[in-house]
Amino acid sequence: MPEIRTNRGTSVSTVLARRLGGELLRLREAVDLKQPHAAEALGVSVAKVAKVERGWVPVRDLDIKALCELYGVSDPKTVADLLALAKADRDRRKAKGWWQQYQDLGRQVEYAALEDVTSHVRTLQLNVIPGLLQTADHTRALAIGCGVWTTSAEVERVVEARLTRQLRLEGDNPLQLWAVIAQGALHQQIGGPDAMRAQLVHLLKLSERPNIKIQVLPFTAGAHAGLGSAFNILTFAEPDALEVVYLDTPASSLWAESKQEAAQYAAVFQQVAQQSLRETEAQSIIGRLIKEM
Repeated sequence: MPEIRTNRGTSVSTVLARRLGGELLRLREAVDLKQPHAAEALGVSVAKVAKVERGWVPVRDLDIKALCELYGVSDPKTVADLLALAKADRDRRKAKGWWQQYQDLGRQVEYAALEDVTSHVRTLQLNVIPGLLQTADHTRALAIGCGVWTTSAEVERVVEARLTRQLRLEGDNPLQLWAVIAQGALHQQIGGPDAMRAQLVHLLKLSERPNIKIQVLPFTAGAHAGLGSAFNILTFAEPDALEVVYLDTPASSLWAESKQEAAQYAAVFQQVAQQSLRETEAQSIIGRLIKEM
């Protein structure tokens, strides 16, 4: 799978643009039209249409509407979702955000840049507390433990970037976060018992915010659809709008960009959420663990 951004000359292929281009390609092929038909409707070259469908260039609203008309797409929600995704991609391309000063931290910051323009995130985590919910000490212990960052200065930059990223959960239009955390992650004493207890207290406080939903997948759930996979689903515009899925591995960042892949991960998340403890039950189990530490 490609990284979040790849470069070809002055063009940039982004996750959002590839997702949009893939949808436009699917709609074109569904009505058995070729790229020259799209090029004629837009008054551009066939090469430009190819770049649009491969995610190399931003797309104007007028062009989205023209292509939808050409492809016979009349459903208002479908058109609105495409427009929202195109706008998110344009905003992401021109954004001058906080993450630009942390480029040395690599793909984690690239993910944060995309997260900055999304509206909803669903995350399934089997081994760790989600980054958006971590304390500074928890992040610091993870950064040291992973072995990637070799100096204290590098570790502190990781912590600083993570805490800045968490500001997305605040403000007038905060990110809507739904986290499913495996029970084992609550017992893993990252940073030692005192640091982990502080992390659980922090998690309990965050669970009271209206824009944060936290569930716990209990040990008793046994086998489930999400075994062996941790991922984030990023939704743009309203719930059920176009989505992309992020998977972070030790070697690389992977993106599931197609509609079919996103739907599969969304189905897995829903199944695991149904097997997880409800919010009040999750708060109770976190509270018990705090008392036991």
